[in-house]
Amino acid sequence: MNSPPQGPSGPAPDPADPVPDPVEPDAAPSPEQFLAVQQSEEFIGLRRSFRGFAIPMTIAFLVWYLAYVLLSTYAEGFMSIQVIGNLNLGIILGFSQFAMTFLITWLYIRHANKNLDPVSSRIRDELEGTL
Repeated sequence: MNSPPQGPSGPAPDPADPVPDPVEPDAAPSPEQFLAVQQSEEFIGLRRSFRGFAIPMTIAFLVWYLAYVLLSTYAEGFMSIQVIGNLNLGIILGFSQFAMTFLITWLYIRHANKNLDPVSSRIRDELEGTL
């Protein structure tokens, strides 16, 4: 019993089948349209919302990281305080760097889903003419 030849994603296409016409993509937005969107109140608000989140979070993370490095360098006695068994304050604060990274990532995803994605999708749809 012969089975049809298999390609990497299933049966190989039959050469006798008609080839569908390629779909013509919509015309790309013009540079003037991009400029108009960039100068729109909606886009300016989108940038403001992104920067209003990203800049303070970046500063907070860098301050926390720098504080950890400085404490590790200049406050050895403080960082070596035993907390639980062999875990000292330095180890716990070191692991808190990972926790801070995950927290900021979670906060950004929540902020983007709520405040950035709906606006950026609307702007993209208007620019591409799908609305």
